[in-house]
Amino acid sequence: MATTTRTRTADTALTTAEKAFELLTCEPAPLAFDARPVPGLPDTTMPLEELRKLLVYERYDSDTTDELWRQLAHHAREWGPAWVVGTIGVALPALTHLAAKISRGRARHADDVDSEVLAGFLQALRTADLAPPRLWLRLCWAAWRAGAAVVKTDNGQELPPDLPSGSRSPRMPYGHPDLLLGRAAAAGLITPEAAELISATRFGDVLIEQLAAEKGVTAPVLRMRRRRAERIIAAAVTRGDLSEPTSSSVRREPARAA
Repeated sequence: MATTTRTRTADTALTTAEKAFELLTCEPAPLAFDARPVPGLPDTTMPLEELRKLLVYERYDSDTTDELWRQLAHHAREWGPAWVVGTIGVALPALTHLAAKISRGRARHADDVDSEVLAGFLQALRTADLAPPRLWLRLCWAAWRAGAAVVKTDNGQELPPDLPSGSRSPRMPYGHPDLLLGRAAAAGLITPEAAELISATRFGDVLIEQLAAEKGVTAPVLRMRRRRAERIIAAAVTRGDLSEPTSSSVRREPARAA
């Protein structure tokens, strides 16, 4: 798990969760995790603080990570509030890293981002389907999406004072990027799936790793498909083929981007 250090002048949702985790994992009776059923982890029972350090400094394959988080999520759902706090505590280095990345350059939103990152992770911890692969990635994606919504909502609420107020004709090609993608798909230059891939990962908040996990392919494969489709669109834009809502003037490529 990625980790980062961040200094705060006041308590936030994440720093409060860290304090609760410290109370759960201190002597004389720290909350402990039985790692023996998880292949790849040490064949022993260990305090959650020790488990967290292990995950920060060691790398494990997806099978080990999936089984570990299935066990932790099950404990959080079935064994009471202490295990909810404990499981969140194990995830805190990564959650803190995500929150810091989202709120970078937006200090006034940092506390709200912390709260939403934690809330998004907790919601997924309680409700996510534990059977499919990439559970840890899906939990982190839920946290990221919740935190990113804070700054996304704020974007565009205030216009810069020097923004021209007059109207002008839009530059070609006209329309929102999603309309441009729709025209390319309607013209047969790219598939609807490729258009959705570009829209979700370029203009939305979807991580390509999350989409890859959902589709059962690797992230590099999706990046290759996206790059191929974007090159086709760029060539069409250069020719002016996508400037009109209709596709009658579009010169089709020899092969569509999947």
